[in-house]
Amino acid sequence: MTDLSCKVLVLGAGPGGYVCAIRCGQSGLDTIIVEKAAPGGTCLNVGCIPSKALIHAAEQFHTARSMADGHSALGIFVAEPTIDMARTVAWKDGVVRQLTGGVSGLLRKAGVRRIDGLGRIVDGKCVEVQTRDGTLRIRCESLVIATGSRPVELPSLPFGGNILSSTEALSLTELPRSLAVVGGGYIGLEIGTAYAKLGVNVSVFEAQPHILPQYDEELSKPVLARLKALGVKVHLRAVAESYDHSTRMLTTRINDQQHQTEAEKVLVTVGRKPVLDEAAVNVLGLDMNGRYLRIDEKCRTSMRGVYAIGDVTGEPMLAHRAMAQGEIVAEILAGHNVAWDKRAMPAVCFTDPELVVVGLLPDQARAEGHDVKASTYSLRANGRALTLERQDGFVRIVHERQTGLVLGIQAVGEGCAEMAGEFSLAIEMCATVTDIAATVHAHPTLGETVQEAALMGLGKALHA
Repeated sequence: MTDLSCKVLVLGAGPGGYVCAIRCGQSGLDTIIVEKAAPGGTCLNVGCIPSKALIHAAEQFHTARSMADGHSALGIFVAEPTIDMARTVAWKDGVVRQLTGGVSGLLRKAGVRRIDGLGRIVDGKCVEVQTRDGTLRIRCESLVIATGSRPVELPSLPFGGNILSSTEALSLTELPRSLAVVGGGYIGLEIGTAYAKLGVNVSVFEAQPHILPQYDEELSKPVLARLKALGVKVHLRAVAESYDHSTRMLTTRINDQQHQTEAEKVLVTVGRKPVLDEAAVNVLGLDMNGRYLRIDEKCRTSMRGVYAIGDVTGEPMLAHRAMAQGEIVAEILAGHNVAWDKRAMPAVCFTDPELVVVGLLPDQARAEGHDVKASTYSLRANGRALTLERQDGFVRIVHERQTGLVLGIQAVGEGCAEMAGEFSLAIEMCATVTDIAATVHAHPTLGETVQEAALMGLGKALHA
């Protein structure tokens, strides 16, 4: 058994892990990062990036098909398009390889040593790694746990065969005739919408009364309307019970009545859970917050010298949250006195239309005791939205009625994801609706809708 030692050992090279390692390396800390697969974690390899690639390809194909049916408002007509999914997946994989290679290069540039293999914790200062060349023992002064999460498996629908997790759904080289999506959250809807645009017969089954149940129904309504326009069958208050691989029939219970739906493939997206078992995190006996590792404002666990970042620390399971945590831990290990003090954590659903949520929803703000006003501006009155042929959606600013302090900003509509940065900045900078209304926004852009929503909040609407 070979032994190594380092100042900082990062277990997991996902968004949080690799950012932490790079920052540590840039600070001159002797750093080792351990990863069993390609760098970038779920997000880069089998999540965020490949799903957006599939969404883009599906949108291009759907647009081409709409131009072939003779109903293009733009006067553009093309021959009936076809798609080679094997080639599409190869392009998607090429994007992933380019980015994972970039991460590897950044780690080398920062002087981080990378060890490929499965790491298992021995104690708070030691990790054993099963590499291709044998077992390697690494001793460290500080340990950062960044092992990520995996899809939740339903006992009645175990993964395998025609039962897919998001990982397999993003790598199909042939289109199924039909796809049943179990779970109406953002992952299921993103992938389900993409396959619907590729011509697959898609059905969605959500146990709650409306899709995207973590958000209010006003936000999800435009998404639901678009799903129906695409021919997606959406079943609410629906619970999946079993699947027959021989007949390819999914059995569900909807409003206490049993239904059967033909499904060549079934995509299960009912949540994710932290990966702790593979790394033997339990040997440390750390304090837990439910099934997640409990951390403080400095991402410290209950054991001195052991930190945790990313999905293992709980919701929201977002790559950019993990990255922010990784930077904080690196700063602390470099001797700086910093802590988690984020007012805004943007969440983006790349559905159709896109949905962005930053800060408090109206009901959340009221539950916290705020006297709030929600000012909403429709994309139908925005010139740029009209030129994009998509006006289904709105921007909503949640603010205190008396002071105008912005508590939350939400949007649903074409291209709204790119406004998430402005939303977050407004909340982090403690902006008021007056600040936003007085800020010049370029014309014609979708961003003007934010200024218009602020003007509406002040009772000074211009284009409404």
